[in-house]
Amino acid sequence: MTRSLLFTLPANLAPDQASPDWMSKGDNAWQLTAATLVGLQSIPGLLILYGGSVKKKWAVNSAFMVLYAFACVLVCWVTWGYRMSFGDKGISFWGEPNVALDGNYLITQAFSGKFPNATMIYFQFVFAAITLILIAGALLGRMNFYAWMMFVPLWLTFSYTIGAYSIWSLNGFFWKLGLIDYSGGYVIHLSSGVAGFTAAYWVGPRLTQDRERFPPNNILLMLAGAGLLWMGWTGFNGGDPYSVSTDASLAVLNTHVCTATSLLTWLALDLIFFRKPSIIGAVQGMITGLVCITPAAGIVQGWAAIIMGICSGSIPWFTMMVVHKKSELLQKVDDTMAVLHTHAVAGSLGGILSGLFAVPKLNVLFYGSAGNYIGLFYGLANNRTSHGFRQIGIQLLGILFVIGLNVVTTSLICLFVQLFVPLRMSEEDMEIGDEAAHGEEAYAIWGDDDDLPKNKAAGSIEMT
Repeated sequence: MTRSLLFTLPANLAPDQASPDWMSKGDNAWQLTAATLVGLQSIPGLLILYGGSVKKKWAVNSAFMVLYAFACVLVCWVTWGYRMSFGDKGISFWGEPNVALDGNYLITQAFSGKFPNATMIYFQFVFAAITLILIAGALLGRMNFYAWMMFVPLWLTFSYTIGAYSIWSLNGFFWKLGLIDYSGGYVIHLSSGVAGFTAAYWVGPRLTQDRERFPPNNILLMLAGAGLLWMGWTGFNGGDPYSVSTDASLAVLNTHVCTATSLLTWLALDLIFFRKPSIIGAVQGMITGLVCITPAAGIVQGWAAIIMGICSGSIPWFTMMVVHKKSELLQKVDDTMAVLHTHAVAGSLGGILSGLFAVPKLNVLFYGSAGNYIGLFYGLANNRTSHGFRQIGIQLLGILFVIGLNVVTTSLICLFVQLFVPLRMSEEDMEIGDEAAHGEEAYAIWGDDDDLPKNKAAGSIEMT
């Protein structure tokens, strides 16, 4: 005799049309939260970090470059960018262009994770947006805003989508090859560092007096932006397992441990060689730590995160403080926020160290299967030496691919844009800054030179 047990799930757990049985409410809630944390890294995080880091005359322009890029990327992303990055296979390195706006498509299950496409599109959008915003850091203080308006959609379409599809899409060449890029060390940071440096080459330098003296106009505002950047990285790396999992927890903890270690390492080097603790240097060390751990966050041990923090606080410090000052090429290119060092160097470093420290068991948690994902050190310890060397080789090949892709595409885009508008502002406009570019000032006081009434922007409030 058999007995059937009948029970009813609580109303908040029972599937319905709005919560189908394939969706995890917890995972969906965390994914939306993580995406919003990453979005806050850009708006207002990098917006106020850039706005506070530059000279007063460039505060509005720098912040506006961030705001425009964020909005422009979102419209391009849902119109064609997402499907080119993660959609059906078009050609070997690109997805098929298509819109991501259909209601039926948005509420069906995403290609990975237990949540709908709408959530995945939003999550991946904030990563695409911050990549363009990081590129802007290399161009602050002289790029023609009209040129920036053209550059953003072109670079998203012809560079970012290729890198994202090749490395992150389940149909991508490097995904199938086994490249480890947990949360964007290659797709976001190495790409933005190389693209920013390349674009800076084509745009040209700031005014000589600006390059020689470019003090932050508001260090406390810069620190507020840096704080949002650091805390927002909880979603940046913690959201990439696409679930509320032990791996997500590990990724979050490793992120903060590496970042703190990197900041302290950079600070120690500043004290040893310059005899003064620099808050700007500490922020640089913070950023390099965040970037370095990104490709490895959930697939390395905690002790490896500390080693990576020491490396990310010292190697980019050396390239910035020593190599940069001795290289004619690096001196020639005016990289305003040093994104080559803080993102390209740190991102490459993180990719290589991932190939050394990746733990097979943790790769199972993230990728679902160990496959050939194994760090060289674990390969040597487990008689899988060839697999370990293979992983290092893949990591290095990925670096070369991203560098080549971004040098070529960014150069072609800059050459194309300058057929229509100058890439660089005029010398006269650069002398003035925000007032010439936008007719607005960051810290205008009512009545100063009677400028405000004369240069009212459309839509401003009139006072009587």
